[in-house]
Order: sequence, then structure tokens, then C-alpha cells
Amino acid sequence: MSTRQETACRCLDLEWATRRGLLTVASVVGMGLVADIIPALAEPTSERPKEDDFLVSIESDTTDALAPKDIPVGGPPVLAWPMDPAGNTVRKGSRLNKILLVRLDPSTLVGVTKERAAEGVVAYSAICPHAGCEVNVWVTEQQILECSCHFSHYNPREAAAVIDGPTSRALAALALKIVDGKLAVAKPFTGRVGIVPS
Repeated sequence: MSTRQETACRCLDLEWATRRGLLTVASVVGMGLVADIIPALAEPTSERPKEDDFLVSIESDTTDALAPKDIPVGGPPVLAWPMDPAGNTVRKGSRLNKILLVRLDPSTLVGVTKERAAEGVVAYSAICPHAGCEVNVWVTEQQILECSCHFSHYNPREAAAVIDGPTSRALAALALKIVDGKLAVAKPFTGRVGIVPS
């Protein structure tokens, strides 16, 4: 092998070693970033509602779980947070955990909504999937939910199906059950909460 070829091989070895070193450093730094991000995502107050979580009123200073009787029949909805019953940790670290609770006549509930309801109480994400605004209006006459940002309307009796407006998706639903007379989560949200990137 000529001197010129040996020099070229050493340069390639050095380049390979440098690239490998950079990749190693990048992966270690990346692992550090992931280690910083994962605990933040795993914060109990930010975790999505889990099975057996109780529901507590957003407007309450206590961690008293809501019962069906606490939700007015025919609306308006009550805003709630999920709460881990083991440590009374209220999962209010993410606005995506805001839940709308509406109590309706069980005989008016359609399809899977009947199965997800507990004593006529249905639960939906309070975050509109169109632009991430809060669904914060109750249209009493029709007993429907409205997002005041762009006026999407949802039917709470039929899995929060879209009635009209710019949204293309129903609100994510949360199946409920009764535990010791209180409202509790039976299953996680039926779909992604909030905006779905296009």
C-alpha cells in the first residue's frame, strides 16, 4: 500500500471514528433529553383518566368525588377532573383532562352512549377537536354542546356526534361506572383528545 493510500485510509478511519463519536454523543444527549421529558409526561397530575379514577368538580376546592345526583338532569354540564383514588391525586396538570359531565334521560341515549353512561350521566372531553378550544356552551333548548370559538355543535345523546360546524370529529367519550355511589371512569377516552394534526 502506498503512502498516499495509507493516508487516505487513516483519514477515512478518523472520519468514521469522528462520526461514530458524534453519534454516540448525540445519543447520550438525546437520552438525557428523553429522561427529562418522560418524567414530565409521567406526572400523575397530567396523566389521562384511568380506569377507576373518580371525577371531581373543577370548581370545588375539595377532592369529593361527584355522584350522579351532583349533575343536574338536562344540563348544564358540570366540568370535572379525573382523580386517582389511591392518593387523591387530581389529574389537573393538563387541560386535555377536562371532562364534560351531562346528565340526560337514559331513554334518550342512542347506541354505545347507553353503554358508556352511568345513571344517565355521560362524559366527554371538554376540548374541541377542531382548534383545541373549550366546549363551554350548553344550548338548553336542544340539549346540545357548543364550542364558542367556531360554533361546532355536538349531540351528547349520540356519542357527541357532530351536528354542524367546522369540526370533523366527535368529542372523545369516556365510559363511566358507579363505584360506592360515585362516578368513576370505566374505560379510557374512546379516541384522541384535542386536535388531530392533518
